Amino acid sequence: MPRLSEVIAALDALWPAERAEQWDAVGTVCGDPDQEVSRVLFAVDPVQDIADEAIRLGADLLVTHHPLYLRGTTTVAASTFKGRVVHDLIKNDIALHVAHTNADTADPGVSDALAGALGLRVLRPLVPDPADEHGRRGLGRICELEHPLTLAEFAELAARRLPATAQGVRAAGDPEQPIRTVAVSGGSGDSLFGAVRAAGVDAFLTADLRHHPVSEARAEAPLALLDAAHWATEWPWCELAAAQLDEISDRHGWGLRVHVSKTVTDPWTAHAASSPAGSASRAPSDSFGAPN
Repeated sequence: MPRLSEVIAALDALWPAERAEQWDAVGTVCGDPDQEVSRVLFAVDPVQDIADEAIRLGADLLVTHHPLYLRGTTTVAASTFKGRVVHDLIKNDIALHVAHTNADTADPGVSDALAGALGLRVLRPLVPDPADEHGRRGLGRICELEHPLTLAEFAELAARRLPATAQGVRAAGDPEQPIRTVAVSGGSGDSLFGAVRAAGVDAFLTADLRHHPVSEARAEAPLALLDAAHWATEWPWCELAAAQLDEISDRHGWGLRVHVSKTVTDPWTAHAASSPAGSASRAPSDSFGAPN
């Protein structure tokens, strides 16, 4: 069995910490470099449900996409929910390692996994990494569909292929608009509208889209927008990352047992669709559409 330090070295080769954004907090949060590792669990969020799952599984290493302490802390007291996660992991000899923005821009990375889940063919990065002479690393991906779909059809396809969440997939644009090329970015992506417009794609699928940026983006260009749940757009990376570690384990003869958590850690738990009859009953008498 490999030591934790050996497994971490392999993960760092996949997602070098120096490629993370300066504001990010990646790398090993807790764990003894000399401890042996036989079982690894991948998940999006380092929350209590995932820590409990790692304990039940008998994992030695938990790898998450989101950091536990993104903005730093002055305490790991078990009276705080993040401190409780740290305490439970350490008491059960489970290391925690984070790959966040360094996994977003990797080749392959988070957006490659998202494109794969949607059945899209990746053409190139949306925002290329200037340090990559091969032009394969970078933030987001520009893709094309195998066959053109309407916006409504593509939204339905995304809702079917991404992990199920209460939110599902929202779309902004003409439902009958033909979609041939798509930019995708796992996680929050409304800061990328400029790059998406410059790419000239028909649609952009990401997460955490807000009212005013979407309204302004739609006013500036006939760009269709699809808003999926943050967790759902990043979960496919867990399967990709697990497969990468499996391959490394086989190559080195480590015999690791690598698992992907299917626990839904998206914070939204219910969704109630608007009722056409209810909307009409609330609308002012002189309104031609839904109420504000």
